[in-house]
Amino acid sequence: MKKVVYFLLALVLVGLGACDNGPKFKVQGEVTGAGDKTLYLEASALEGIVLLDSVELGSNGSFSFAENCPESPEFYRLRLDGKVINFAVDSTETVTIKTDAAKFDTGYVIEGSENNQKIKELVMLQAELQQKVDKLSQSQMPAGLMQNQLTSFINEYKEKVKRGYIFAAPNKTYAYFALFQTLNGYMIFNPLANKDDVKCFAAVATSLNNAYPHADRSRNLYNMVIKGLKNTREQKQEVLEIDPSLIKEMDIIDIQLKDLKGNVRTLTELKGKVVLIDFTVYNNAWASTHNLALRELYNKYHSKGLEIYQISLDTDEHFWKTSADNLPWVCVRDGAGPLSRYISLYGISNLPTGFLVNRKNELCARNENLEDLEAEIRKLL
Repeated sequence: MKKVVYFLLALVLVGLGACDNGPKFKVQGEVTGAGDKTLYLEASALEGIVLLDSVELGSNGSFSFAENCPESPEFYRLRLDGKVINFAVDSTETVTIKTDAAKFDTGYVIEGSENNQKIKELVMLQAELQQKVDKLSQSQMPAGLMQNQLTSFINEYKEKVKRGYIFAAPNKTYAYFALFQTLNGYMIFNPLANKDDVKCFAAVATSLNNAYPHADRSRNLYNMVIKGLKNTREQKQEVLEIDPSLIKEMDIIDIQLKDLKGNVRTLTELKGKVVLIDFTVYNNAWASTHNLALRELYNKYHSKGLEIYQISLDTDEHFWKTSADNLPWVCVRDGAGPLSRYISLYGISNLPTGFLVNRKNELCARNENLEDLEAEIRKLL
């Protein structure tokens, strides 16, 4: 019996050794000015960041890592003092990275493949966009103009990336990387809310599925496209019968949704105040700047009688709760998202969209531009 146990144990050990001795990729290079600091190699997996290895850098800053090759293209990163360098691996290639600790994530030079050169270009484009947005948020520009400028920045970035990286080579690893760039924590390309963005995801998903039909990333991307198509599909125009109980006043359809604490909040309970109804989503690149513009209005006019009733159409409840936690106005959510009946009842075609309700609970203005709404707010207060 003992011989059988030893034999099985030997087989297990041989198997483990074989896995460890399989094909590997190598990451090497040097980081100047980083003596005694720890450099980490991490995998950017679908499930999150996974630590693979680390090394304490010496005076010359040289490093070398070797890891098992992925079966399909995967993404990795080097991390130093909270800064990261992203790169991709799809073979037994050697990736060489040289940089300085002070400009670790912006001043690096990377060699090894076209994919990683393009990924660096995308990182720099995103950093440039982030700088523009940060500068904009610190300006004294009126809320409406700020939002218009933000939209212009994002659209310009998306057009450049779509033409130069996604549709130009949807079969490349860098095209996949381009889809998941973020701005202030929000995805710039959002397939769950934008039909044009779904097309970008679909182009890459088709190419990736053809090359790697069994890869987890292929299946995940395909599922995102299917969900996006469902969310953004054209809805049949239907005649909606409005529940008479919703019509509390001559010119308003009441809204009844739960807030962050689970309490039902109605629009009509705010009678006596000037109310800005804001239909929006938080999981979008423009959301943070939009809420910043709303906060400016709120701080300026709340003491004079303005209230904001903000309706989130985010389907992810946890994301909404986290994002709205510190907002001072009434925050409610319709989990039906793009299928919300209030979208039809209020004729919403674009987000964000705002409405103004006067102190008598009468709907008196609609606009998708906060700059124009501010002028109306002043008239009603």
